[in-house]
Amino acid sequence: MLQTENIYLFLIILPVVSFLYSSVGHGGASGYLALMALFSFAPESMKPTALLLNIFVAGISFYYYFKAGHFNKKLFISFAIASIPLAYLGGTIEVDASIYKKILAVLLIFAILKMLNVFGKESDNTKQVKLWQGLIVGGIIGFFSGLIGIGGGIILTPVILLLHWGKMKEAAAVSALFIWVNSAAALIGQLSSGVSIEKGAFILVAIALVGGVLGGYYGSKKINNQRLRYILAFVLIIACAKLFFT
Repeated sequence: MLQTENIYLFLIILPVVSFLYSSVGHGGASGYLALMALFSFAPESMKPTALLLNIFVAGISFYYYFKAGHFNKKLFISFAIASIPLAYLGGTIEVDASIYKKILAVLLIFAILKMLNVFGKESDNTKQVKLWQGLIVGGIIGFFSGLIGIGGGIILTPVILLLHWGKMKEAAAVSALFIWVNSAAALIGQLSSGVSIEKGAFILVAIALVGGVLGGYYGSKKINNQRLRYILAFVLIIACAKLFFT
């Protein structure tokens, strides 16, 4: 992995990606996958590496958002009940790389439109998610997350805001832990199916954590909701373009 051409440029960009994602409560798997594809990483190493990076970066992001008081336990549980086992199931299934990247890119378009207020807005009047709604949404996102190697926050955050189930930073906190549990479940599914993690992946984790720590801190405390929207839209546009054209 670390013998990849232009690896030093990759290592410079990696913490920037983790900073941007962590600042809005995400682990960054879609960005990591796009970046690894751009730098021609071996396809078999991309999915487990992205999930591993997700676990650490989303964990750091959740810590800061939780510490700042933005976490809604009931909202998280309603999604996690079904997402965890289905993320594990998705992690055991292999899908063609070009297909899952294109599917993710299409879904990112909807997320970008949401963050730019093309449809749905953050509301001061939030409503409680019903259990059946959480099970369906969490289950679908969880399975899809495990299947293509992301944590699912990139999809869950827009859904929470669109349906007025939470505010921006609340959605970020819930999504961060949602990403963590789904990524862990999917990675366990990967390992149980015979996939291994390269040693070089842990070096990438250490580098990504630098951006993750800074992003989680500034996102949870220093950056207001409007800036969070623009940052997330910017990240999604970059990820979407890379997924379409790499």
